[in-house]
Amino acid sequence: MLLRMVPGTALGVLAGDLVYTWLAVRLMRRTGRSDVTAMPFGIDTPTLFAMVFGVLGPVMLATGDPVLAWKVGMATTVAIGLVKLALAFGGDWARRVVPRAALLGSIAGVSILLIAFLPMLKIMRDPMVGLVALILLLLALFSGMRMPFGLPAAFASVLAGTLIFWGRSWLGFGPAGVIAPGPLRLALPWPTLGWLDALPETLPYLSIALPFALVTTIGGIDNTESAAAAGDEYRARDILLTEAATTVLAGCCGGVIQNTPYIGHPAYKAMGARAGYTLATGLVIGVGAATGALSLLIAVLPEAAIAPILVFIGLEITAQGFLATPPRHGAAVALTFVPVVAAVVLIESGGLFSALGTSPAALKGDVALGYQALLILGNGFILTAVLWGWALAAIIDLRLALAGGLFAVAGAATLVGMIHSPLATGGLFWPWAMPSALPAHVALAYGALGVVCWRAARRAARIST
Repeated sequence: MLLRMVPGTALGVLAGDLVYTWLAVRLMRRTGRSDVTAMPFGIDTPTLFAMVFGVLGPVMLATGDPVLAWKVGMATTVAIGLVKLALAFGGDWARRVVPRAALLGSIAGVSILLIAFLPMLKIMRDPMVGLVALILLLLALFSGMRMPFGLPAAFASVLAGTLIFWGRSWLGFGPAGVIAPGPLRLALPWPTLGWLDALPETLPYLSIALPFALVTTIGGIDNTESAAAAGDEYRARDILLTEAATTVLAGCCGGVIQNTPYIGHPAYKAMGARAGYTLATGLVIGVGAATGALSLLIAVLPEAAIAPILVFIGLEITAQGFLATPPRHGAAVALTFVPVVAAVVLIESGGLFSALGTSPAALKGDVALGYQALLILGNGFILTAVLWGWALAAIIDLRLALAGGLFAVAGAATLVGMIHSPLATGGLFWPWAMPSALPAHVALAYGALGVVCWRAARRAARIST
């Protein structure tokens, strides 16, 4: 099945990168500028884990049928894409209405805590490779130091780390490097409607998968605003329609993971990337996946040599979250980090539970209550971050009625599990079929916050008159 899943997923990436390259060229011609940077694009990593552990794995365990699991994965991916198509037309409206503190703050939290922190752990596993590559990248991009032979900063950083890794291995220092690529074979993506056969089996898993459609749509709006703050004004509708259409395309050609615009446009711009880098990326991913050559590239490049690029992206986007928003909204930006912290702790603790051969169900007493609080804070963290940042920005601007309305929206979202879901999968549920009383308690608290803000707004209106 991998010979159908991987090429189909890669086709979606190739198509999206081609469209984003065209959008960048169009913007370049319209503005007369030569420094336009295309929006980065690829598969959505959180959805990857959700599909493997929440959809493909359970179907395989329940039926023992890998073909059915693949078809359910395709059907789920197509459903995600169709939902994103419907949501795409509200992107430009959201950019006009939602303050930058909420849009940029939410991706700033993801940037520093997921994109920078987690790769930093890989760097510290092999500091001789990772730290040298990182300092070269930071010297080139933050101090403007020229790399030897005029090499691009990112290329010089990865090259230095890779040479250290393989040179050390050749000399017998540290762990031995082993190149074990997969076999080279041609596997072209091919359209199929086989996923229609699995629609009845797909329905129970949509509550797990569909929230990721909303998350990546919000992320696409955030990333469009991030690009605008860096000087490249794309239409949110175009960005979102591309990710939606390519997700449907991938699902119809065997893919099982949705596509999304990546965080990091300003960082790529700082590294000198322009309109053509997405074309190169798409061709490498598309051709590499179809021929198997991508596995050779992955085998040669050590993780610690690539991780510094992600750390730089995380730093650059986090800085933008504060620098591109009004100074008075700094606290609102900071508040958006809190749900992301919970998500990071959940990711790391999940690995620990797995390594110890246990699960959160084994926790007792206050520890179990603490983990449950962590779970409801981390689930739906992107939407939570946007709503919290938006509400605090409204409070700072004395738009108290708006803040009350946002808390009401948060309460409604909690009642169906869009945020603060107590389920380990982060899945949705009906308000009359809650898995526990926690969502009702959280929703009630949001309702109280809304009432407080509305009362404060009325009091402020009476005083002003």
